[in-house]
Amino acid sequence: MVNAIITGWGSACPQRVLTNRDLESMVNTNDEWIVSRTGIRERRIAEPSETSGTLGLKAAHIALAKAKVNPADLDLVIFATTTPDYLLPASGCLIQQKLGADRAAAFDLNAACSGFLYGLSVGSQFIKTGTAKRVLVIAAEVLSRFVNWADRSTCILFGDGAAAVVLEASEQNAGILSCVLGSRGDVEKMLVIEAGAGAKPATAETIAALDHTIHMRGNEVFKMAVRNMVQAARESLNKANLTLDDIKAIIPHQANLRILKATQESLGFPASKMFVNLDRYGNTGAASIPIALCEYLDQTPPQAGDHFLFAAFGGGLTWGSVVLRWAELPS
Repeated sequence: MVNAIITGWGSACPQRVLTNRDLESMVNTNDEWIVSRTGIRERRIAEPSETSGTLGLKAAHIALAKAKVNPADLDLVIFATTTPDYLLPASGCLIQQKLGADRAAAFDLNAACSGFLYGLSVGSQFIKTGTAKRVLVIAAEVLSRFVNWADRSTCILFGDGAAAVVLEASEQNAGILSCVLGSRGDVEKMLVIEAGAGAKPATAETIAALDHTIHMRGNEVFKMAVRNMVQAARESLNKANLTLDDIKAIIPHQANLRILKATQESLGFPASKMFVNLDRYGNTGAASIPIALCEYLDQTPPQAGDHFLFAAFGGGLTWGSVVLRWAELPS
C-alpha cells in the first residue's frame, strides 16, 4: 500500500512586525484589549514587493531542499490561498515555472483557512492512487492587503506568511492516515470579502464601501469554528483508529486563542500538547497550520511513529481535520 509522507517542510514570513502597540496609533484599541480577546501580540506584514506568490516560492525552496527533492521531479504543485497574486494566471502555475518544475501540473486551491488541510487531502489522494509520486503543497496569504485598518474587530487579527511541505510516496505504515473535510455555503455572509470577483466587480462604489476588505461576524464564526473543528477532529481520529492518547501534538488553525482553548477543552486534550504560535503571527489563514507545523518540527524533532492532529475552520464556510503519522526519514 502506498502512503503519502511528509519529507520536507519550510516557512517564509515577512520581516516587518506589526505589534499591538503599533496598532494603538492606528485604531481605537490597546495591547491589553487585543491580548485578552485574541491572544495575539504581533503579526507579520508583507512589504509592497511581497505577495503570496513570492512568499510561497521562498517556502517551497526551503521545503524542497530539506526533502532533497529536485523541482524537476515534482508531479504536482498545489497552492492554497485566499489571496492569490492574480485571478488569472494561477499563482501555483507561476511558482511551478519559477521553480523549474517542468513536469508538474499546478493549480490554486481556495478553502480559506482550511486550505492547507484541503491541499494535504488532495495531494495525498494523488499519491495513494498512483497518479503522483511527489507533490508540493504550499499555503500562503497576504491578508493584510484585504483588511480594513479602521475596523478594530478585524484588523487586529490577521497577518501574512507562507509555508510548504513535500509529500512523497512511501510503503511505510506512516504519512497521512485520515482526512475529514466539510463545508457549508456561507449564504449569511458571516465571513466574506464581497467585491473584486465576477459577482461584484471593482467599481468606485465598491471601493468606497470597503467591500474589498474582510467582513466578519465574530461571535457566530466562533461558535461554528469550535463545533466543527471538534467534530472533524473526532471523526479523523476514528478513521485512523486512534484516540487522543495516541496524539503527540495537536496543531490547529491559529485563529483566536479563545477558539483554541474552547476546542482543546471540548476535546478533553491537555493544553500542553496543543502547539500555539498565534501570539507572534496572528491569523495567517491557510498558512497558519503549516507555519506552526514547521516551527514545531524545527523545535521538537519528531520520532518515527509520532502522531499529529491538525484541525481548521475557515471562510466558505469550510473545515477539516487530518491525522498524520510521522515516517522514518533519512538522516
